[in-house]
Amino acid sequence: MAMHKKARVGVRIDMTPMVDVAFLLLIFFMSTTQFKPPEEAQLELPSSHSEIKLPESDVMILAVDKNSQVFFKVGAAGVEQTTSLADLEKAVMDARIRNPRLRLAIKADKDADYGVISDLMDILQRTGNTRFNMVTLLEEDKKPVSTP
Repeated sequence: MAMHKKARVGVRIDMTPMVDVAFLLLIFFMSTTQFKPPEEAQLELPSSHSEIKLPESDVMILAVDKNSQVFFKVGAAGVEQTTSLADLEKAVMDARIRNPRLRLAIKADKDADYGVISDLMDILQRTGNTRFNMVTLLEEDKKPVSTP
């Protein structure tokens, strides 16, 4: 008595729904991801020849926009908070207490009032922070093109 093997039935899985789900997930993550939080203050920095880079950590950035509004954020990836000059003194002291190695940087719009910058520097002097960096844009030297 000879036994016959049954022929295998091919199973076919439809991949279309899985591809649809994969693309929907991709679209969802692409549309909801924020790579860099938007900055509140849009600043047009003055130019200079300094090539010193702003540190990524242990830094408190004090920003002044062209409307003389004052902002601050702790750390390069921190969240910008708006403040008044009166409250800034306490914020600087609190940040220095939390991190004694904190360095200060001032980012000011090139059209900002000098009086606000002067008041900001007075606050830094009162809080014992006499060393700080002014953040500027690097100005490239314009060398004349020599002709042969």
